[in-house]
Amino acid sequence: MRVRGVAIGVAAAAVVAAVALGSSWRAHDAFARELAHRAPEFAGIERWLNSEPLSMAELRGKVVLVEFWTFACSNCLHLLPHVSGWHDAYQQRGLVVVGIHTPETSFEQMDDPLERALARHRITFPVAQDTGYATWNAWDNHYWPAIYLVDRRGNIAFRHFGEGDTEAVEAAIERLLAEPA
Repeated sequence: MRVRGVAIGVAAAAVVAAVALGSSWRAHDAFARELAHRAPEFAGIERWLNSEPLSMAELRGKVVLVEFWTFACSNCLHLLPHVSGWHDAYQQRGLVVVGIHTPETSFEQMDDPLERALARHRITFPVAQDTGYATWNAWDNHYWPAIYLVDRRGNIAFRHFGEGDTEAVEAAIERLLAEPA
């Protein structure tokens, strides 16, 4: 929440400056929009699975698919083959898939069931265990599953909530990967 508040404050300052400068409005407006959509950092992660700890800052320059999910959510499980497929298909072109496992129940907070779910579903992409909802809250997320695509500059460029409409998600992945680095 703090990062988002700082970004909004800076964006508001840019708007005030743009009004004062008159003809420079477009440049400042674009700057304010960019800051308002900056992808938050991963916060309060208890444990990383399939990866060393990651940060949005070190992923800058790559297209990042962030998926909020939990292993006992049927909608999440229906979407999972697509997420794994995108990881496999686009990893060599610069897509990084990061699963944010944010549990809905106390059972989903346990380490062993999560590890078994990763093995059962053959999940090989990085998964962050967000039991305390710190990343969930930093991203102001409200849904399982939720997909956010982050462009190479670190801005959230696409959002999708729930299962289905995987064609739109894949088209957005391809569009973002086609943009210059």
